[in-house]
Amino acid sequence: MTTQPIETTHSQAYVPPVLAGDEMPVRWSIPLALFACVVLAFFDKISIAALFSDTEFQNALGLSFDPTLLGLLMTAFLLSYGISSMFLSSIGDYIEPKKLLIWMMCVWCMLMVCMGFANSYRTMMMLRIMLGIAEGPLFSLAFAIVRHSFPQRLQARATMLWLLGTPIGAALGFPVTLFILHHFGWRWTFFAMAALTIPVIFIVIYGLRHVNVTPKLKAAQLAKSTPENPVLSRKQERQELYKSWQFWLICIFNIAFLTYLWGINGWLPSYLIKGKGIHLEQVGYLSSLPFIAMLLGEGIGAYVSDRLDRRAMSCFISLLGASAGLVLVLYIEGTYQVIAAMAFSTFMWGIGAPNVFALLAKVTSARVSATAGGIFNGLGNFAGALAPVVMGMLIAASGNMDVGLLFLVIVAVTGCVVLLPLVKRY
Repeated sequence: MTTQPIETTHSQAYVPPVLAGDEMPVRWSIPLALFACVVLAFFDKISIAALFSDTEFQNALGLSFDPTLLGLLMTAFLLSYGISSMFLSSIGDYIEPKKLLIWMMCVWCMLMVCMGFANSYRTMMMLRIMLGIAEGPLFSLAFAIVRHSFPQRLQARATMLWLLGTPIGAALGFPVTLFILHHFGWRWTFFAMAALTIPVIFIVIYGLRHVNVTPKLKAAQLAKSTPENPVLSRKQERQELYKSWQFWLICIFNIAFLTYLWGINGWLPSYLIKGKGIHLEQVGYLSSLPFIAMLLGEGIGAYVSDRLDRRAMSCFISLLGASAGLVLVLYIEGTYQVIAAMAFSTFMWGIGAPNVFALLAKVTSARVSATAGGIFNGLGNFAGALAPVVMGMLIAASGNMDVGLLFLVIVAVTGCVVLLPLVKRY
């Protein structure tokens, strides 16, 4: 089976290595194992937010209810997570991603145990920063593993499977943490997460047992080397990556893509209540429909795009449709109509979620997958995490909830425009 050359930023094209998914049976245990890992990571990430209102937790850290200091525990994690994603993910291009991932999970386990024993705010802050550093490379490693294990025609579906761990982990994390908190106390929320890490490590070891990226990749590249089409060193390929305008356009698009996600996650309930006058206590079941629609969009988008193999077009239509849905929300009234428009918007966003990683794989070299994924994910999460703050400032300055939603529309349309040069080519 032959592979088609991918053009670099220069006139010379280089042939990507033969991927494992082209040579051996496709193993769906790989993205399923990564799914379990991502669910666990989101348990660890959000569990502390459920403790902010717990008096015993506050007293143990020497705090009263101080929203600023408590919020900093989450902010510190997000900042260290973004920095780690951008600057440490490249380690996955030198150390086999599977081994690195397993060692990372062992560190998560130890940090969660330490948090259970924490007795001061300073200690908890330090441990949250360390957890962010330890979790930062996760998405880039998952991207690299799937890229080397699946052919292009299946990458969106494989990516969708492990990406589902993000909303599912967030949805399950709060109720599980609250249950443990109310029955066993705040320290056991961390001990339980540490205990849960152990079986997930074994799931990852078993699910990724056939993944052996580095040796196969090197052999395949050497086999493809010719005087006219030489194999570049990793250093040269990183330089090619940094010079690639296609790569940076995808990163900018991802900033707009994640700004939408963080903005919706941060302000959707408040917007529906204060902006549209919807009483969620009466129709609370409807508030989950946009997120259900998002999951449905991810599944359909992955399947259709794998069939068509038009990654950039899928991403473009996804974010453009998401912005169109938000425009509808701005101009219509009525509880059911607003919820339906919001669900349409999140459904369209979900279509692009697995495809943006598949597009990244099309444009970048396989040997620097972890580096590319780390920069891509780190920049997106940094900018996206600012979305709720910027929206809050705009709403406060204007006194109008619609202004915050309009900000998301403008950012989304900008992301679509940025992606236009890639739509025909990829």
